[in-house]
Amino acid sequence: MSTNATYGLEQARIQLPAIIANAHAGVASIITRHGKPYAAVVPVQDFQKLHAAEAPPDLLALRGTGRGLWGSHAGRTIAEWRDEWGDASMKSKS
Repeated sequence: MSTNATYGLEQARIQLPAIIANAHAGVASIITRHGKPYAAVVPVQDFQKLHAAEAPPDLLALRGTGRGLWGSHAGRTIAEWRDEWGDASMKSKS
């Protein structure tokens, strides 16, 4: 992303169509307020790339991270827990 122009806020209001045309052409612009950078008008592709890089990983990225968590036989562990929970719930009812 190349920044070719910096505009003060009032100037940016007047020049907005040109700033938008520049962004469409691939050129970013910085808008300042009281001499300090305040906002940027960037090409959509650059904005999408930035947000794609910040996106959290999807669930598939977590695949395999729980390996070994349930012991060597996950089904057996869960069955044991079910039995344990069943016993506890029966005791609380009586």
